[in-house]
Amino acid sequence: MNKNDVELKWSTSTEINNSGFEIQRNANEEFVTIGFVEGHGTTTENYNYTFIDKNVEVGKYSYRLKQVDFNGTLEYSDVVEVDVPAPLVFALEQNYPNPFNPTTLISYQIPQNADVNLEIYNALGQKVKTLVNEIQEPGNYEVVWNGKNNSGNSLPSSVYLYRITAGNFVKVMKMILLR
Repeated sequence: MNKNDVELKWSTSTEINNSGFEIQRNANEEFVTIGFVEGHGTTTENYNYTFIDKNVEVGKYSYRLKQVDFNGTLEYSDVVEVDVPAPLVFALEQNYPNPFNPTTLISYQIPQNADVNLEIYNALGQKVKTLVNEIQEPGNYEVVWNGKNNSGNSLPSSVYLYRITAGNFVKVMKMILLR
């Protein structure tokens, strides 16, 4: 686990006629394919594989591999269970990159259902953009801001503030837009 990303790793010591691996996830009652990683055909070398399931919501999930040969033969791996926990606290992270031009990523965490409002202000305290204004479930979130105002016009180089309000949590941070 890395925030809302689930990283799956597995290895082979040999492969015979291996086309690849379907990665399957089960969050309800049935497995669905969420990705595919190519195999190495026929080999006696060891290979390490990785697949990252990105932006997984809070909850419990089961994963398995469906190994498929070039002739259609298949075999399933054991099931691995993963619990994606809700964050423990409200948080607002420093934007990245900072300084930025033209886009930056703002990350935040919500530990419980909350009415979330994320806004951008100029150095005079005037609101220039609302990025989020909705009720959100517990989880880790990322928002990209492109350095434009609500009219779609590019903003000048300056220090900007971003402010999150979520329930009783309020935090303000600085960022720098360099054109």
